[in-house]
Amino acid sequence: MMKELEQRIAALEKQIEELDVSTEVGRLQESQMRRDLAELREAYVPRSAADRVYLARHPARPGITDYIDALFTDFFEQKGDRLCREDGSILGGVALFHGIPVTVIGHRKGKSLTENLACNFGMPGPEGYRKALRLMKQAEKFGRPIITFIDTPGAYPGKEAEERGQAAAIAENLAYMSGLTVPVIAVVTSEGNSGGALALGVANTVLMLENAIYAVLSPEGFASILWKDSSRAAEACEVMKLTARDLLELGLIDGILPEPPGGAHTAPAAVFEALDKELQSRLHALRKMRPAALAAQRYQKFRAMGAQKEDA
Repeated sequence: MMKELEQRIAALEKQIEELDVSTEVGRLQESQMRRDLAELREAYVPRSAADRVYLARHPARPGITDYIDALFTDFFEQKGDRLCREDGSILGGVALFHGIPVTVIGHRKGKSLTENLACNFGMPGPEGYRKALRLMKQAEKFGRPIITFIDTPGAYPGKEAEERGQAAAIAENLAYMSGLTVPVIAVVTSEGNSGGALALGVANTVLMLENAIYAVLSPEGFASILWKDSSRAAEACEVMKLTARDLLELGLIDGILPEPPGGAHTAPAAVFEALDKELQSRLHALRKMRPAALAAQRYQKFRAMGAQKEDA
């Protein structure tokens, strides 16, 4: 639905741009087209889980580099895992957030095919997760809060990644993040799937953008496994409960950041402003907690997930 509306809006905008308005007929046509365009834009809002999946994957959606430019100052990128190589699908470094030194880590995708290939379409290998772990250890040593940005279809599933220790690298991240004594805030900005997302998601506070998704795997993968039919991905979107609203109701996240009606890419400045305020508030509260309390709160938060409550 969203994709079809977007195509119709783009086609109508092009027609208006090419229209000859030097005549009375042309001006009347333009007036009618602009009314039609306004109606289409009004309808361009997500109405289903599948619509939100489409927006979460939108190529124009802001990525980690956009968030770093908008929210942080003096960002200093750090590269390499000190064991094998640099993985461009994880971006991390040290920055200032309103004067507070923080460590920023997140999945990185590109805006073009060339950039996506360089970043492996946001699918990290073990080197990427080891780099993230190195930066988290550094943050722990110097007492810097950690802010992560989650945007990945999943960890890279290739044979070579498994040979170099993909599963172990993700597991080490999960274990280490569980015991961190500095504040950790995770923000699911777009698509967060599987252990590849969770490896940056063991946080004191987990936030999601309104049209982001967070799930054990992609809807296509879910449909292929459960029904042996990937074409039922839209149906899977509803069954999986992967939207921000679903996850907030289930108690798996702590807050939802609003987006413009057509998605974050239509007015990114508004999204940056909302996230900036939310991060300030959440970080202010977490920094008041003792180190041991931060680790305990995070541990209990994830231990409680999925627990069945007994009837009173």
